[in-house]
Amino acid sequence: MDKMPETSKIAAAFHQKAVEYDQHVLVQKRIVELLASSVESQQNRAYKQILDVGTGTGALLEKLHSLYPAARLTGVDIALNMCLQTMQKLGTICQAVNGDAEHLPFRTGVFDLVVSSSALQWVGDLSAALHEMCRVVRPGGGISLAFFCEGSLHELQDCFRDAVSGNSSDSGQRISRLHRFHVVDDVKSMLNGMAFERCVVTVGTEVDWYDDLNSLLRSIKNIGAGTASGGPGRHFGLRWRGILTETSRLYRERYEKNGRIPVTYKVLYISARTSLQPHG
Repeated sequence: MDKMPETSKIAAAFHQKAVEYDQHVLVQKRIVELLASSVESQQNRAYKQILDVGTGTGALLEKLHSLYPAARLTGVDIALNMCLQTMQKLGTICQAVNGDAEHLPFRTGVFDLVVSSSALQWVGDLSAALHEMCRVVRPGGGISLAFFCEGSLHELQDCFRDAVSGNSSDSGQRISRLHRFHVVDDVKSMLNGMAFERCVVTVGTEVDWYDDLNSLLRSIKNIGAGTASGGPGRHFGLRWRGILTETSRLYRERYEKNGRIPVTYKVLYISARTSLQPHG
């Protein structure tokens, strides 16, 4: 089975990369725009309290502030430096709290809207996080989420698996260190058991292009995701350089167009409204 993330490693990885995070994110910025547009299209101007789970450097909250300037904004992130970056960027319009999505440090029914962009793929217990978000939103409140799901980075993972298989006798154990993205049907099953009045799930596709494998891996590392998702290189020792070379060769052979290589992200969007019945 592929590897799910460990909370402490995620916190440390994104804590270290917080200052330079905004310089390297590409697809994440587009997802923020799409998610904010989705929230706006629901035409609810009554939001007074908005929570962003896994707020990062506050990009989504900044966008939502332009849409709902009267709303009180709160961000929560497991990486302390991400919270500090959010506070530095947004100042007094936002409160940033260092906390875990699986154990949100807020009272029940506090928020009118809970959002999250490009963060929940790192959560080990997604069901716990979803239930926590439902807990802290008021009855009849909104939940709008976007995160990477199965099919993300499929070019890189497929080429890497094949390169490892040809270079290691214990490839199964080594490949298991790759990050495992949430399966769409599994997420739908989690949502089916929750108290929603309305819940819409869609999957979108985003593609970025890189000059070579090194630039792609550097981009992943620079946002902290390389460490958070396992960083398998150290487990291969002297074979690592050969595996990277073969991965690069396979990547270009299978996917290169006009001298560049693509990386595909599958993005799961959830737009839901909780039941008007009070929380039990």
